[in-house]
Amino acid sequence: MVDKKEKELVEKIRLMIEPVVSSEGVELLDVEFRREPQGYVLRVFIDHKDGITIEDCSRVSYTLSDFLDVVDLIHHAYHLEVSSPGLDRPLKKPEHFSRHVGSIITVKTYSPISKRKNFKGFLQGVSESEITLECDRETFTIPIELIEKANLAYFETEKAKKKQKIKHIPLCDK
Repeated sequence: MVDKKEKELVEKIRLMIEPVVSSEGVELLDVEFRREPQGYVLRVFIDHKDGITIEDCSRVSYTLSDFLDVVDLIHHAYHLEVSSPGLDRPLKKPEHFSRHVGSIITVKTYSPISKRKNFKGFLQGVSESEITLECDRETFTIPIELIEKANLAYFETEKAKKKQKIKHIPLCDK
């Protein structure tokens, strides 16, 4: 469980590094900071409409490493990792969801909606404040502020695209 101080630190890091990452021609998608067996790890996920290369990750890593040394937000040893978000990428902002309307996504909410916190289904629509998800033949409107975690289900989306004749795939996690 992430405590309040760690959440505040991650948000402060996110705000400070976003312009640095953008200056490298990529988008800051997510930031994680956690203690792992090898010590603290700061993970920075970057994205670009044409995809992310190892060279992109390396370039951003060098730039961020120098920047983070100067601003000195983290006062103990840590490892910096910069990577692409992968195929099952996290969805955080309305614009992230908008890119994947029609795709299958997984959503976990902070509090229950219709007696459930876990959803998996087709993303039907997005506004600035909520998403609409078709899940097990029901439509759910989920406020973005209630979303604890959301990810694209890439392989399931691709499989569903190949079987376009199927009108409904029971995907809901209850």
